[in-house]
Amino acid sequence: MTNSSAIVVEGLDVRRGGREVLRSVSFSVPKGQVTGLLGPSGCGKTTLMRAIVGVQIVAGGSVTVLDQPAGSPPLRSRIGYATQSPSIYADLTVAENLRYFASILHAPAGDVQRVITEVDLRAHADKLVSQLSGGQRSRANLAVALLGSPELLVLDEPTVGLDPVLRDDLWTLFHGLAARGVTLLVSSHVMDEAARCQRLLLMREGRVLADDTPDGLRGATGTPDLEQAFLHLIRSQKVVAS
Repeated sequence: MTNSSAIVVEGLDVRRGGREVLRSVSFSVPKGQVTGLLGPSGCGKTTLMRAIVGVQIVAGGSVTVLDQPAGSPPLRSRIGYATQSPSIYADLTVAENLRYFASILHAPAGDVQRVITEVDLRAHADKLVSQLSGGQRSRANLAVALLGSPELLVLDEPTVGLDPVLRDDLWTLFHGLAARGVTLLVSSHVMDEAARCQRLLLMREGRVLADDTPDGLRGATGTPDLEQAFLHLIRSQKVVAS
C-alpha cells in the first residue's frame, strides 16, 4: 500500500449462495479525494463497500484500509459508513439517535449539532425518525457517518431520494470534506453524479470495468459524456468476450 492510497483492493472474490458476486476485483482509492463507485443496481457495489468496511466474508484476495487489514479494530473510529438502507432507530428522534451514536464513538459534544447542520436537518432534529420522509432518513443516516473525525467515508447511495437542491448541497459538503483531507468513496447508479467525482470506478456484473478520472474516461473512450463512456466500455467488453 502506498502512502497516497486510502484503500487498496487486490484480487477480491466474494461468493454468495454459490454465485460469484465480485470477481478478481483490484483497484486503489487515493487519499483526500472523492471517488465515485458507479454502476447499475445489482452489480456488486454494496458488497464491495461491505468488504472495505470489514463486514463482508470474502472468498479470496485482500482489502487494506488506511494501512490496516479491512475490519481491524483500530479502524472503527477512523471510518464512517452510511448504508443504503438507513441504520438508525425509528423510535428515537434524529438528535437522540445522534447522541446515542456519538457516545459510542466518543465523539466531541458539539458533533451532534455540527452534523445536523451539515445535512440540513435542523428543522427536524426533534422529530422521530419514523415521522421523517425517505430523503430525511437518508440524511439522518449520513449524519451518523459524519460523527467524530473519520478519515474515510464509505457512503452507499447517500443521495437517493433527495431533491436536486439537497443533492447539490451534499456534493458541496463531500468536496469540502475532501479538501480537508477526508477520503470519500461514494456509490451511485445515477451516471450524472459521475462528473462530480475526482476519480471513478465503473462496475458491471461484479467486475471493475474502469478506474480513471472523468476526463481520462472521456478521452480513453472518445465519447463526449460519461454515460456514453460507460456504454462504450460495456460494448467493448462484449466484443472481447465474444
